[in-house]
Amino acid sequence: MIQRNIDWGMQEEMQMAVALVLGGGRGTRLYPLTSERAKPAVPFGGRYRLIDIPLSNCIHSGINRIFVLTQFNSASLNRHISSTYAFDAFGGGFVEILAAEQTREYGDWFQGTADAVRKHMRHFRNMRISHYLILSGDQLYGMDYRQLMTTHMAQEADITVAVLPVTKEAARGFGILKVDEEGRIREFVEKPRAEEEFTQLVTPQDVLEKYGLAELDKRQYLASMGVYVIKAEVLETILNERRDWIDFGKDVIPKSLKTHRVYTHPFLGYWEDIGTVRSYYEVSLQLVRPDPPFEFKSPDHEVYTHPRHLPGSRVNNATIKDSFLCEGTCVHSKLVENSIIGIRSILQPDSEIRNSIIMGSDYYEYECPTPQAIPVGVGRGSRITQAIIDKNARIGQNVVIEGADHLHDADGEGWSIRDGIVIVLKNAIIADGTKIGAAAEAAGAK
Repeated sequence: MIQRNIDWGMQEEMQMAVALVLGGGRGTRLYPLTSERAKPAVPFGGRYRLIDIPLSNCIHSGINRIFVLTQFNSASLNRHISSTYAFDAFGGGFVEILAAEQTREYGDWFQGTADAVRKHMRHFRNMRISHYLILSGDQLYGMDYRQLMTTHMAQEADITVAVLPVTKEAARGFGILKVDEEGRIREFVEKPRAEEEFTQLVTPQDVLEKYGLAELDKRQYLASMGVYVIKAEVLETILNERRDWIDFGKDVIPKSLKTHRVYTHPFLGYWEDIGTVRSYYEVSLQLVRPDPPFEFKSPDHEVYTHPRHLPGSRVNNATIKDSFLCEGTCVHSKLVENSIIGIRSILQPDSEIRNSIIMGSDYYEYECPTPQAIPVGVGRGSRITQAIIDKNARIGQNVVIEGADHLHDADGEGWSIRDGIVIVLKNAIIADGTKIGAAAEAAGAK
């Protein structure tokens, strides 16, 4: 009986919360995948979008009032959300995109994450809100935000930061928190470098034991995940009174430590930031391993996305190893290995795909525009290695695309190289016999 009362109280609390998913700016670190779409709309895992991760977490956590804040290339994101997330008309739930807009009060672009929320605050003022849940649109993890809220309320906190235990080496890329024995944050250092900083930021052993982290070898630092729960009145006051605080990670969290009760909530599950082309590529290919660190479909935490009425994959005389084949694909390739083959992908005979992501297509092309045109998909005899092929790309016959870690960033007609990975742009046409990346380098050396 007591447990039911607690569950009901938490369910009611989550219904009073509003989630704000920060869509990011231009997404320059993920370019060219963000050249025609907002960062949260980038395809992921063959059939999903990055935005599906935080939205699914919210749904499983009982939060059904969700705003997605963005300011660049939001058309495809809007289409995906409007066609995917439709709640019960009587439940009051919604997922709504708030794009940057000019008003009488504000006429410029978002200057940071907190500034984005400030400039949209007028949309929230007439809603009954107890807490704001601040989320990122480019992270891969599965979290029950009810546990975060439970920690927040038990500590009587104004702000609670979800934290991840990391090693000293990994700590160099995060905002690292120093906490006291109660879990209250006393200091925040962005990407520490000096040895004395690391010494001061080591989490005390008794705190690690309290959090159940004592057995984690060398993960003695607590890193901010960029996931926050903040009392509504606290956030509204901060954004109104501190107009120069424009970012949550750089301003709101560290500068509130002396004036507000700011606590941590430890998260022990899998979490990865997908902010760069390299991280997008590496995290994606982790998912095709026999023992992937993250599952899109689990009994209690399914990742939702747009439902499609597509036929099953057709595979003819092909060898498939450690790969995803999404619905609607047609594979005649000689080999697909350690790769993700997205929806409606067409791989012609004798092609080879290794260590690559083929995003697929938005449509089926039943006949080419002209007899000479290159059809959508990967052409006969083409070889693709360490590459990302964006949607609707037309790869001709006997094309060789080969990424390599030693390659420098470069841009060509319909393609780019970032972090040693070749990216063929959305809707690009790659002519028969083209060589790109290490293949072009090798051909030039002969």
